Amino acid sequence: MTLIGKKLSRRTLVQHAGAVAGAGLLGFERANSLYSQSPAVSPLHAGQPRVLALIGDRHHNADYIRVSLDRVFKELSIPIDYTVEYDKISAELLKSYKIFLILREGQNWPGGYLGPDSWSDYSKNLENAADFPDGKAVTWMSEEQGAAIKEFVNAGNGLYALHDSSHISLSCKSYREVMGGAFIGHPPLRPFRVRPTENKHPITEGITEFMVNDEQHYVAYDKDPKYVLLEAENIDGLTFQTLGTKSISGWAYDFGSGRVVFTAVGHTNHAMWVPQYLEIQKRSVRWLLKQI
Repeated sequence: MTLIGKKLSRRTLVQHAGAVAGAGLLGFERANSLYSQSPAVSPLHAGQPRVLALIGDRHHNADYIRVSLDRVFKELSIPIDYTVEYDKISAELLKSYKIFLILREGQNWPGGYLGPDSWSDYSKNLENAADFPDGKAVTWMSEEQGAAIKEFVNAGNGLYALHDSSHISLSCKSYREVMGGAFIGHPPLRPFRVRPTENKHPITEGITEFMVNDEQHYVAYDKDPKYVLLEAENIDGLTFQTLGTKSISGWAYDFGSGRVVFTAVGHTNHAMWVPQYLEIQKRSVRWLLKQI
């Protein structure tokens, strides 16, 4: 494995051991040292569309996301670079790419937290629990970053917002304007059905309904209903809060000279790789690149 512009030697591993342990080789040292599944190709390679993916947060480890997406982009033969460095997202970084993909929520815990995720029992019944204050969440995307993403798409590029990236819209107006909606909440992991709506689109043409065992995300949608492509439904009759059994699960529309896609499924490898959904992801990328 290599990093763009440098080999991953034993000496490099030792020098960056802390960063490697924390980031899994994703975006450490500098913003332009990104982990890539196609490291032989520079992000600046003329004529080659390339994707930048911002992945990973407290509730969604970067490794399962990378594994999931690697399959999508290898089958498409499209190079993708991964980063966890949310603070480095900028107009300057984005200019080398044709698609910006996000599978990451809108908050961080800079003061730390006890367990590997917020649902962990590891923090219970500690003898010295008082030594560990409760984690405090803060939002991370600035309006400047949101405006950079908005202009990136408006200029003719693509935004692929996946799963919990709708959460970013709760704290960044510019991001919400381009992404098209905002996170409400979700029940625990459980089976539900996803099916295309009656709105015709190349992304969902011929796609049959399918079942996933995933988080059924409920989102507020801001745009025209004609752009909604996917609907999720708990066919066992289980509801979430007062929102019923159904939720919007995907949309796609033109934004300025560019395009936007959102699909809500994405909490596990097995959900990401359901055959129909895998095809939807691949078509979404191709549609964003204006190949279909």
